[in-house]
Amino acid sequence: MYLARIDGTLTSTTRHETLEGCQLLIGRRLDVHGRAAVEPIVLLDRMGARRGSTVVVSTDGAAVRRKLGNTAPARLQVVGIVDRVNLAPGEGRGSR
Repeated sequence: MYLARIDGTLTSTTRHETLEGCQLLIGRRLDVHGRAAVEPIVLLDRMGARRGSTVVVSTDGAAVRRKLGNTAPARLQVVGIVDRVNLAPGEGRGSR
């Protein structure tokens, strides 16, 4: 698992049948200092995350397939929307 910032949504006119009802989001993984990675990632979302949200991302593809069907072509999913991050002093960016 890791934290990511949501930068936008992805719209597709055709998608795999197991992904119906899932929103596709564009996110960027965050480092310990809260800086976003350069490379964007596509995330499945059923939590209702919005642009600018910080989210918890699961990398457990087996969990996605258990929930959406054994043939779901996905691995990364939003499993939580972060309200606040508290780090010990001197570790990363502190409270946000």
